[in-house]
Amino acid sequence: MSAAESSSAGRGAVRARVAAVPARAWISWVALALMTTSSVASLRAAPTMAVYGLAAVFLYLVPAIVFLLPTSLVAAELASGWKGGVYKWVSEGISKPMGFLAIWCQFAMTIFYYPTLLGFVASTLAYVINPELASNGAWTALVIMVCYWAGVFVSSRGTKGVAGLASWGLIIGTLIPGAVLIFLGALFLGQGHPSAAPMTADHLLPAWAGLSSLVLIVNNFLSYSGMEMNAVHVSSLKNPGKEFPKAIFLAMGLVLLIFILPALAISWVVPADQISLTAGIMQAFETIFGTFNISWLTPIVGIMLVAASLGGMLTWLAGPSKGLLLISREQGYLPPFLQKLNKNGVQQNLLVTQGIITSIIALGYALIPDVSSTYWIFSVITTQVYLIMYLLMFVAAVRLRRRQPDHPRGFRAPILVTLCGVGFAASLAALLVGFVPPSQFGEGSPWVYLLIVGGGALGLGLLVPFLFYRFRKPSWKQPADQAAGE
Repeated sequence: MSAAESSSAGRGAVRARVAAVPARAWISWVALALMTTSSVASLRAAPTMAVYGLAAVFLYLVPAIVFLLPTSLVAAELASGWKGGVYKWVSEGISKPMGFLAIWCQFAMTIFYYPTLLGFVASTLAYVINPELASNGAWTALVIMVCYWAGVFVSSRGTKGVAGLASWGLIIGTLIPGAVLIFLGALFLGQGHPSAAPMTADHLLPAWAGLSSLVLIVNNFLSYSGMEMNAVHVSSLKNPGKEFPKAIFLAMGLVLLIFILPALAISWVVPADQISLTAGIMQAFETIFGTFNISWLTPIVGIMLVAASLGGMLTWLAGPSKGLLLISREQGYLPPFLQKLNKNGVQQNLLVTQGIITSIIALGYALIPDVSSTYWIFSVITTQVYLIMYLLMFVAAVRLRRRQPDHPRGFRAPILVTLCGVGFAASLAALLVGFVPPSQFGEGSPWVYLLIVGGGALGLGLLVPFLFYRFRKPSWKQPADQAAGE
């Protein structure tokens, strides 16, 4: 072969190799903002804030500034520099044991999250069948257990396409019902009906009744959680430094609108002392549809909300547990029984164990007379367990910036230390305030509340992972390429 032919062949091989590498899939900052909105925004928390009427605006804005913004920007820097999620960030920034604690909390929060989510499903489904069931604890417990175990069955079979339900969930279960609720609520006021909650400027701030008045804001931290998962997409932006902040601010605006306006619409038509924290949305729809003589739409909207919530549960069911499983197999943090995969490569034993605990928690709805109180308690426990992970993330971010300042990052958060300080302080304050019974539950014993919330949050969030780590064995480590069927 001549030199020219050799050179030509070399260039051809290079072009072939280049052609074989797929072009990088870029996304726009607007697309990222919409993705973030779909994974964060929900109507489920609207009844909780509707209790406070116009003050809901304040109660949503405060955590958005001191928690949502720091979490988003800090997680973006970490995701653009270190692959592997929160375990990698915390293990690199602090230590591997703390990394295990972080990913454990990300998983453990779902144990209380599912009863909360499915409690909402139960009360919503009740309005399709019999509205009186919405306050029935036995009905709620039954729906939670049936839906969860059905989800485990579906997930364990390795069903494909489940993740697509999340995208439809934003449209079917959030945007359409939310838009209808806001439109008819405004029309309700426009026709001269008085608002059930005062809408004057002197009601912009919640009434102060001591420390317990601040407790409700804790639930909004959970409403904004999950930004660390969306931050992994920062590397798909062409200019992360400029585009990611724009995506975050747009997402914040959209999320606030989706959270605030439906909550206000509910407060217009349902008196605060009659709002159920689980069935408040359906109460509002029932009242509004009845006013306009279109009550036949109530069960349809109920089915839309239920379908979206169940789709969201399926997409969450295997995600956090899969992350925990991969790290545990590599480092030997969980016993082999919990690491075992079924023939479809799904962590079935871990899901079943989680389901047993979830079923026990679900009985709380049957044993505690007030369904709204149970819903609130589980929401607080979920938030507190998740906040432990965020505390570790903020510390890790500061340490990584100081220890590895030259490590490649696709995005560098501005005033990172300040952001981490604000986020850490807000998360710690929310965690501590969560131990205080909220003002609207003042009739019960504060010590019982403290025992349930403290035992659930600290026991599940700290004690259980400590015991796993303390009694781990070298034999718990599993080969990375072990067959899924085992």
